[in-house]
Amino acid sequence: MMSTTYPLSTESFELLDWYHPNADRHVAESLLLHNGVDGTYLLRPSSKRGEYALSVRCNDSVKHFTISVQGNELRFGHGIFSSMADFLHHFANKPLISGESGQLMLLREAYPRQVEEPDEYDTVKVHAEFNIGDETDRKIDFSVNSKEGFLTKLGLHFKVFYTWRSRWFVLQKNELKYFKDKNMKTPIRVLDLNECVECKRDEVSYPSKANVFRLVFDWRTFYFFSPTEQEMEEWIRLINWRLQNRTVPFHPYKPKR
Repeated sequence: MMSTTYPLSTESFELLDWYHPNADRHVAESLLLHNGVDGTYLLRPSSKRGEYALSVRCNDSVKHFTISVQGNELRFGHGIFSSMADFLHHFANKPLISGESGQLMLLREAYPRQVEEPDEYDTVKVHAEFNIGDETDRKIDFSVNSKEGFLTKLGLHFKVFYTWRSRWFVLQKNELKYFKDKNMKTPIRVLDLNECVECKRDEVSYPSKANVFRLVFDWRTFYFFSPTEQEMEEWIRLINWRLQNRTVPFHPYKPKR
């Protein structure tokens, strides 16, 4: 846990290595549900001015708590803190949150803003209600730049007809999974990005569609389109980040003769 004597200010939040300045509620839920364990948490901006949000994973869901800044005071639940140092001391020594159901949640591990894959965190202190430290060895495999959302995918053609179907996609580590809908537990398919040759925008193959990009494998090329250009560029950026940081040796694609 980071310690600091900085006075309470917006800048002091931004210095925390577990503050995610660009994360909203949905991004926080995606990051926490796909990584870590119950008790993994992060700090992010709130939609309301003068407030921040603490997002915590608990029982396969994510709870969001308000942290407000009023003058020189920081308020979190019933706690009032006069400095960032006091606030951090509270997290380090009494990380207890009462859920809506009355159950207690421990803040176990901060989700860092900067993560390189793969990464592991060992020997974490878990504090109980009366500040009794319990050292537990565990490994958490965080995945940076995870993403999920709907894309429309071109299916295999039948005779002369092509079918574009909306699917729920999840990008995590070096896998791109797609599901029939976002509530499905079992993916239709898992694409291993270690085998991917190329991911880029495609303005030629299907000119009647906007925001089309392709994912090229030795054995097949997949085509997708996004509802907005911004979404398309985000998918391309994140997938290419993984291609550049793939975990197995890459063998360039050689066209079959």
